[in-house]
Amino acid sequence: MLSKSQVDRLGERLKQGTLSEDDLRLLDDYRRTASTAYDSVSERLRHFGFQVTGRPAKATQSIRAKLRREHCRLTQIQDIAGCRIVVGDARDQEMAAARIEQIFPGCRKHDRRVAPSFGYRAIHFVTADQPLPVEIQLRTALQHQWAEFSEKLSDRYGLEVKYGGGSESLKERLMGASILVAQIEAVELYGDRSLVEQLRAMRNDLLNGLRTAAAELDKEQ
Repeated sequence: MLSKSQVDRLGERLKQGTLSEDDLRLLDDYRRTASTAYDSVSERLRHFGFQVTGRPAKATQSIRAKLRREHCRLTQIQDIAGCRIVVGDARDQEMAAARIEQIFPGCRKHDRRVAPSFGYRAIHFVTADQPLPVEIQLRTALQHQWAEFSEKLSDRYGLEVKYGGGSESLKERLMGASILVAQIEAVELYGDRSLVEQLRAMRNDLLNGLRTAAAELDKEQ
């Protein structure tokens, strides 16, 4: 297995776009290690009843883009491999989060509901018991539909849309939907349960709106 310094030197060459044939083989070895870690984590999650999707290893271009965008080292990228779990609502998410922390003792938790990333909300965990870390994304259905809509917009208007770029109208549309997601889920967790029917209607309207908007973008491609 490559040492940390070897991996970071490889990452620098990848960032500069100067990979040799030997470097490409080393990068494939590194990605295979990530894939093995992904298989272990996803299998454990499924054993405990979670429905898991994911990516065993980032593509080379995605790794290069992240190295350049975040000015980081290759060993600092924690989501070379990533699992995703989507649950129903905010209460389901809280219960699932507690379970994941039991399944993976020592994992690092990043609550992106408290500190959203350009409107993106979810809970992320990074495992600590694998040869390479594996990121676990835990989203509600609303958070997932928002993220899918953001992806569609970035596919059409440019990757910068996901990172606070794009036109003012696009940014306002994404942030408005993100704030509405947060408001609905705050009521799910802490609000008056007598509002449950009204809340359900709001959730369904927002979900349908995001799905429709994403479908319309697909038709325009």
